[in-house]
Amino acid sequence: MIKKILLSSALVLAITFGTKAQDDIKDAVRTNVDRHYNQLTDLSDRIWAFEEIAFQETESSTALADYAEQMGFKVTRGVAEIPTAFVAEYGSGSPVIGILGEFDALPGLSQNKVPYKSPLNEGAPGHGCGHNLFGVASLGAAAAIKEQIENGELEGTIRFYGTPAEEKFFGKLWMVREGLFDDVDVVMDWHPSAETKTAVQKGLALIDFQVEFTGQAAHAASDPWNGRSAGDALELYTTGINYYREHVKPTVRIHYHIQTAGEVVNVVPDYSRIWVRVRDSSREGLIPVYDRLQEMVEGAAIMANVDYNINLISGVHEILVNRTGSAAMQKNLETLGSISYTEEEQDFARKIQEATGKPQIGLVSKIEPMEETLEHSMGGSTDVGDVSWVVPTIRLRATTAPNGTPWHSWAVVAAGGMSIGHKGMAYAAKALSMTMVDLFTNPELVASVKEEFKEKKGDYVYKGFVPDGPPPINSKLQ
Repeated sequence: MIKKILLSSALVLAITFGTKAQDDIKDAVRTNVDRHYNQLTDLSDRIWAFEEIAFQETESSTALADYAEQMGFKVTRGVAEIPTAFVAEYGSGSPVIGILGEFDALPGLSQNKVPYKSPLNEGAPGHGCGHNLFGVASLGAAAAIKEQIENGELEGTIRFYGTPAEEKFFGKLWMVREGLFDDVDVVMDWHPSAETKTAVQKGLALIDFQVEFTGQAAHAASDPWNGRSAGDALELYTTGINYYREHVKPTVRIHYHIQTAGEVVNVVPDYSRIWVRVRDSSREGLIPVYDRLQEMVEGAAIMANVDYNINLISGVHEILVNRTGSAAMQKNLETLGSISYTEEEQDFARKIQEATGKPQIGLVSKIEPMEETLEHSMGGSTDVGDVSWVVPTIRLRATTAPNGTPWHSWAVVAAGGMSIGHKGMAYAAKALSMTMVDLFTNPELVASVKEEFKEKKGDYVYKGFVPDGPPPINSKLQ
């Protein structure tokens, strides 16, 4: 107990005050980000324009991997049987610090760089979650650290993970299964947001599955009695889901998307398919709901006299929050201070808020104290959760869109393609690289981060919600 208290005291002092050497290296990584700002914004804008969705991010992945090679990283492409996944590495030995970078877009959100809805390419995808900024900022941070290793100021290994398909399928699951994180000490992560803060909430665990009903086609007017309707089964199933919603815990969310339920009105449909997603604040709460929804599939099939098939697509864990690492990140945010905006940028933000029915308060730039981690936090889900259960993960949110902006919308695409997004990207790169300096120069910090991870994980043995076989690169879900 005494040893643990002494270690904690030393750690607090190191995080709070740092050393002159640490401060000098942090100045250097910030300078590196500023020096490469134009290159990084150009790379981000190119990915923004590529508009590529899950597992189809060929140009985006190539652009990032090529840039990593230009910066002197050793790049391994097509890892984990995913053509658009890659790893870029520099250095040798310990510590091994990883950083995550996403780059997929969302369907149907193409948007011009204007503060009102105006598709760039009608019906095309768009970066409604800011992932054009995500991968670039993380790679920019990795490059800043790489320079310091190359100069002899830091020792160890920096590793950037190009992680595709976060919006659908969750590509990191297959990268985890491949063992790509097994030798990593700490992983860094960030996400575009409407605020800047350490990310210390757990989000939601999630599971995706697909249900297929198969019956018998028949003429809908002359002999419907010869038909067994897969459409009926699907309707019965969704009715069951909707009645079930009243009887689940408040933390549970159930969504579904009917993918097909017949082609024409005068044929009893012999095939239907639905994609179902269940979320809860923990994987433990998720499993009973998932089990019940599978039982309901069988019930619907019996009532409609059809066959059925259930296919697991994938699923993610909630985040295992690491507050020790987050405290180090918080200090660096306070050192950096808030992002400054021009009046033109604030005007752009207010126009987006007006167009989306939000209070016209512009961009809110303030570093708040680190939040308490809630037992049941809500919000979205991410495959970063699975990474956080195999290696300690430190997370950040940085402002890339106006306060109150609806996420996964055209408004995020618009802001992410201009200077508001660019500033958040550069800020994230600086905060991430500064925190990595702490990890590279302070073994006690790394040890404490890993100790918290071990204590919180306990006896749980990680098992991903991922089906056997290769990733669904050409899935009919696309």
